[in-house]
Amino acid sequence: MDSAANSVLALSGGVGGAKLALGLADVLAPGQLHVMVNTGDDFQHLGLHICPDIDTLLYTLSGNANAAQGWGLEGESWHVMDALARLGGDTWFRLGDQDLATHLRRTALLAQGDNLLQVTDLLARQLGIASHIHPMCDSAVRTTVHCEDRDLPFQHYFVKEQCAPAVTGFSFAGIADACPNERVMALLDSGAVSAVIVCPSNPFVSIDPILQVPGLWQALRDAPVPVILVSPIVAGLALKGPAAKMMAELAVPVTARGVAQHYCEQYPGLLDCFVIDDSDATLASDIAALGVEVAVTPTIMKSREDKQQLARSVLALAGV
Repeated sequence: MDSAANSVLALSGGVGGAKLALGLADVLAPGQLHVMVNTGDDFQHLGLHICPDIDTLLYTLSGNANAAQGWGLEGESWHVMDALARLGGDTWFRLGDQDLATHLRRTALLAQGDNLLQVTDLLARQLGIASHIHPMCDSAVRTTVHCEDRDLPFQHYFVKEQCAPAVTGFSFAGIADACPNERVMALLDSGAVSAVIVCPSNPFVSIDPILQVPGLWQALRDAPVPVILVSPIVAGLALKGPAAKMMAELAVPVTARGVAQHYCEQYPGLLDCFVIDDSDATLASDIAALGVEVAVTPTIMKSREDKQQLARSVLALAGV
């Protein structure tokens, strides 16, 4: 298979999206997969530039991720955090000893003048990853979670507050001035992309930041290739993360149809196919009424084989 002429573009947040990205990387030819990753979660911490979703993709696709938790590194140790705690330092966002090497390297490269696109590409190559990992943009975009009584930077909401506050909405500082990743746009313009796969990631804080980079979702809509989204909600539950809790607090039905309605209203004409799990088969006709094709297939990814099978099913829908 000619990987240059049959590239597949995936959109992903962190753990949930990385599972399908791994399955896609397994079944596609080396270098055929391009993953555009949310950077709204990025932040500065302990003087370091932290990119949680990018790092989850780096660790997952390199085979180094902690298999039990889906993020972080296998065999991690915490000596630096323990020592920092003894010194009275800020340890609410725990960085493992091996993980710190990634942040140190990234921060140093950015300080010497490389941009985030270049740095991410270098890190992927150093980790032996054949697939291409693309930050959604090069400029800083930062997600704010609006809660009932205050506004919180995303990592403070997600990690420090453990997603406890009730949410009322989200905003993305810097998004109006951001430009979509130039390499992804060039790939779309070249006609090399044969399918766009939106991985099962949180609609509000993982995929919305990517799609709301000015001009991006319209470019995806107008590309002459199928755009296929896998629902992150299965049988009324988010398999990973706070998506279901957020939907309930925003008065969005906590169903696969609620997810489909969000995308159809916010990005009309973007989706060609919406993939739901077998357990949600009864929702197919209601989702189809929104004007999008519906496919029903097992979407729960517990094993490596599950990830590969879902990848094959999604690619078959796209004709890849």
